[in-house]
Amino acid sequence: MSLWAGFTLYTRIRLSPTRASQVARLRSLSLTGARTLFVLNVPVVIGEEVPKYEKQFIVHGILGMITLHTCDFLVVITNRKRVTSILNSTIYLATDFRLLPVLSDANPAMLSHPIEKQLIALVKESLYSGPLYFSYEFDLTSNMQRQIQQSAGKLGSDVPLWKRADDRFFWNIYLQERLMTHASTHPEEEVSPFIMPVMFGFLEVKLAQVDNRSFVLGLISRRSRHRAGTRYFSRGVDAKGNVANFNETEQFVLMDPPSFHQTHDVEDVEGLVRMSFVQTRGSVPVYWAEINNLRYKPDLLIPDDKHSQSAFEKHMTNQVSCYGKNYLVNLVNQKGYEKPVKEAYENAITKLDHPLVNYTYFDFHHECKGMKFDRVSLLVDHLVKQGLSSHDFFSLDTTGDPRLRLQKSTVRTNCMDCLDRTNVVQTTLARWVLNDQLRSVGVLKQDDSVENYPKFMYLFRNIWADHADVISKAYSGTGALKTDFTRTGKRTTEGILQDGVNSLTRYVKNNFFDGKRQDAYDLITGAWDPKIYVPREDTRAWNVRLMPWIMYLSLFFLLASLFLPNGNSARPYRLEVGFVPVFSMIWILVAFFSLCFIWQHGMQYVGWPKLNRPEELMYYNGPGYYSGLNGRAGTPTDPEVLKKQQSAAKKLE
Repeated sequence: MSLWAGFTLYTRIRLSPTRASQVARLRSLSLTGARTLFVLNVPVVIGEEVPKYEKQFIVHGILGMITLHTCDFLVVITNRKRVTSILNSTIYLATDFRLLPVLSDANPAMLSHPIEKQLIALVKESLYSGPLYFSYEFDLTSNMQRQIQQSAGKLGSDVPLWKRADDRFFWNIYLQERLMTHASTHPEEEVSPFIMPVMFGFLEVKLAQVDNRSFVLGLISRRSRHRAGTRYFSRGVDAKGNVANFNETEQFVLMDPPSFHQTHDVEDVEGLVRMSFVQTRGSVPVYWAEINNLRYKPDLLIPDDKHSQSAFEKHMTNQVSCYGKNYLVNLVNQKGYEKPVKEAYENAITKLDHPLVNYTYFDFHHECKGMKFDRVSLLVDHLVKQGLSSHDFFSLDTTGDPRLRLQKSTVRTNCMDCLDRTNVVQTTLARWVLNDQLRSVGVLKQDDSVENYPKFMYLFRNIWADHADVISKAYSGTGALKTDFTRTGKRTTEGILQDGVNSLTRYVKNNFFDGKRQDAYDLITGAWDPKIYVPREDTRAWNVRLMPWIMYLSLFFLLASLFLPNGNSARPYRLEVGFVPVFSMIWILVAFFSLCFIWQHGMQYVGWPKLNRPEELMYYNGPGYYSGLNGRAGTPTDPEVLKKQQSAAKKLE
């Protein structure tokens, strides 16, 4: 079936409620016209006859509207999976979607435009690749502390969900812009119920037990929509202070008094006692990049840009505003390839001099060499000396007079990718705080620890390992490394082998396939506007485009010469050099030449993003740090070309 098989061009779409309150008569929403006008219809009474339409189907939510090359599309959720319940609110995972093209001039030929096909494929890539969670009542974009603070202020439960949502984690906010604008400019119309925030990230909730006391253990990780992207195409910070791969991770506990009622399932817990602990992760917040060139380690680039410090300070200001005091934990290596990133981060920290920002460096690979990941406890001890407390978490006890405690600081952890090393550290910190949380409500005695309960630790470790895999897959394309330690508390041979497979898979995906994933992120989050321009065709030189085919052809003939039957064991018609036929020698040389050419021109064979092509980084030749200029032959940053340019400039002087 072709991509557009099954697509119908709509001139009018009507969304009507399938059920309504006995009191409130809900309205239906119609989309019409070339400009995609929203029309709120008269109240609908269930059972009342509505206008007949050619096609009818159930929609579980509106993701929003997106304008592509030829027309507007309404993006809707057509299937969902019930995941769990949090505080009596049901949480769903979106599992299927439909894109409904809306035009007043119904010209089906417009839908066959090749650029439109390409863009719709990217939208689908984004929708189906990421875990998208939603709830009709619970604000998944906001942590529990933020929700309590909002309810105590002006943003109570009577305020529409989209107005309470945390802008950073409102994944589909770009798609909802037109509905939100309509709701704001026409407050008398009840459009807000149709606007549903969706969260991209991880969510897992389990019923746990420690010392015969049952409670809910949950983990939510919210991925920021700002600077969203893939491993090598989204690094560092942007001018607004947004960093790549930023995630807010919240571990929470819900429980009731021991005598309240029997607990057999997550939904049996009302959550009269609530506790949570929030951590963050994000790329090193300075200007830096890695330029893919088919090498296992790309070229590291740290531009000497005067605006980098300003961007860094904006990020830290935002961190302090959102979370209070920040304990920054840097896990990159202090030697070799990663050292310049560490130095750039520390230079920015030195210039900042902020009283609510504490910096800690921990050389993870050095301290934990020999797979001794338990030595992360040394980092925790150091953070305690700096002022971090395991008592610093959010809690709300409503069993009597409400007792509220706010989390006043957070730990921001990073390594190069903010994945594997970061996962180990965040898991350790979460377990450390959880011990104090359970002690504070009498589940654990003061000298007891969750480590003494194997069944609970199995559950805890697997939740955090599942979390690590989801966060890693969104950024790097594979599951996380070192999750055998997260799941079992020790390194295993099987885990080491799996890490090798994941590392190889990352290399292939990051070099050849992540450009398309980056395009999908840019399109769905609004980082690229289809109205500005369209993706350009391949502009590489003819010999660059031809060389892979020469390599494939040479390998084919080489294999054919080695494995296909000859039909004459004496080979009277072939010249031979030793035991290798001349025919095979020729194709070995051709294959070797083509591979050398591809290696020297490696940057031109990377699957770069087509929408927001990062040419300012790919061809950067200004001041700063370069780890190398590999695979640049035939590009504006070809070392030989640069030498000639520099030589010509000196002659002009």
